[in-house]
Amino acid sequence: MTSSPVTVSITRHVLPELADEMVRWIRAGEALAEQVPGFLGAGWVRPGLDSDRWQLLYRFADEESLAGWENSERRRSWLWDAEVLGLVESASTRGTGLEGWFDGTPSAPPRWKQASVIWLAFFPLSLIAAYVFAAVAPHLSIPLRVLLTTFVMIPLMTWVVLPQLTRRLGWWLNKG
Repeated sequence: MTSSPVTVSITRHVLPELADEMVRWIRAGEALAEQVPGFLGAGWVRPGLDSDRWQLLYRFADEESLAGWENSERRRSWLWDAEVLGLVESASTRGTGLEGWFDGTPSAPPRWKQASVIWLAFFPLSLIAAYVFAAVAPHLSIPLRVLLTTFVMIPLMTWVVLPQLTRRLGWWLNKG
């Protein structure tokens, strides 16, 4: 199984009078992250000059590269600098391809598209599971068969099938 790039999104609330310090701090963090193998890039945006909200994004080639950055002493030191400067109120999320689907954000596809993609993943997996369990364990009761099927299918759909379908059908899911 190949690993996919990982994007981390961090929201920081910074007083407008600390904007210059924030820019310097972000640039210092980018310079540090560039030294980590697997770093793919970073950036930041603000809704406006008077906004206290800063959205920082950074991307790594895979979870292993990201872990190298997140567990590094240089990152801990960089974050400590943010505390000293008063740039500490934050929240972060990790992107896998399904983000935004269930939180009602404007980027979330319409529910009918979400249902369509889930059905595209669920139907073939259910069909395969039904044939496999009928052939391998025909004596199992229906509740036990459904329990075992969902035990296998839910993680498979969540971490393998749906992220791949979301990426491949992104052109359609995000189409106005």
